[in-house]
Amino acid sequence: MQIFLDTTDTAILKDLVATGLIDGVTTNPTLIAKSGRNMLEVITEICGIISGPVSAEVAAMDVAGMLAEGRKLAALAPNIVVKVPLTREGLTATAEFTAEGIQTNVTLCFSAAQALLAAKAGATYISPFIGRLDDHGANGMDLITEIRAVYDNYDFDTEILAASIRSPQHVTEAALAGADCATIPPDVFLALFKHPLTERGLQQFMADWAKTGQSIL
Repeated sequence: MQIFLDTTDTAILKDLVATGLIDGVTTNPTLIAKSGRNMLEVITEICGIISGPVSAEVAAMDVAGMLAEGRKLAALAPNIVVKVPLTREGLTATAEFTAEGIQTNVTLCFSAAQALLAAKAGATYISPFIGRLDDHGANGMDLITEIRAVYDNYDFDTEILAASIRSPQHVTEAALAGADCATIPPDVFLALFKHPLTERGLQQFMADWAKTGQSIL
């Protein structure tokens, strides 16, 4: 499963990309607002940090506006993925972007029926929002399982990009459910490395090594 970072913090991104474990980046209007920076500048900088897909979201709600904004965003760098909302207008724009060879990430997906339409429109990625479904009493992972089954039934190329990830357990469950990618906040990515037994074992190993008085170098 590919791991994307959901962030516009370029300092954090540079640090975590150095692990060699990050495959791409997703952004959204909320993250852009929090950054306090010009959207085009921060997206361009991110594309210079990582060669994998970078999702940049349109702000327009009409088809013509989405197409104009999406084309401008796509021109920033070859690894831009234009992010559009899962609306009738968004999927109409997605079909046109697909015809033009522009990659798309259809966001705010909350049902398998929506995901089916996005795949038919030629979306590169579909972003089901796991955490938000959980917040409303549903099991978000059930949606990943349903979309996986639908896409496999018809050999759709659209990749499932699990979004609204809240914890390492969400990442594990998304992988088990067959998600192609997961976009996660930096703090959740860092938490993936940790387990109390790993830390306890390492402490024991280091204590035992110190007793030998040896040095590898």
